[in-house]
Amino acid sequence: MTTHTQDNCCTLVPYFQVHEGKMNEFEKLCPEFVEKTRQETKCLYYGFSFNGNIVHCREGYQDAEGVLTHLANVEILLQQALTISDLIRLEIHGNETQLEKLRQPLANFKPDFFVLKYGFRK
Repeated sequence: MTTHTQDNCCTLVPYFQVHEGKMNEFEKLCPEFVEKTRQETKCLYYGFSFNGNIVHCREGYQDAEGVLTHLANVEILLQQALTISDLIRLEIHGNETQLEKLRQPLANFKPDFFVLKYGFRK
């Protein structure tokens, strides 16, 4: 597979469906996620968007190592979030070299992997 980009950025695209009556509890976790993630040197951006009871975490990392570091960093918070929500979709975007480093470690989340083939990053 030929790719035409040197962009090693990896993007996580998770969607959580918050259980009925648990949105306030979920929202209380969001600033904790943000503060823990703010310390990660390979995080490019991070934030939460809301649409009714669906929450999207918008996040990007310099590379696969940044993704794995992040998931280890927020593991306890993520476990808490998953007791009051369901992960209804997870996409992971990146070039094949970086995605290959994530396929096995993230297999339990059953993500859809999107291979970046064309583009650039400034």
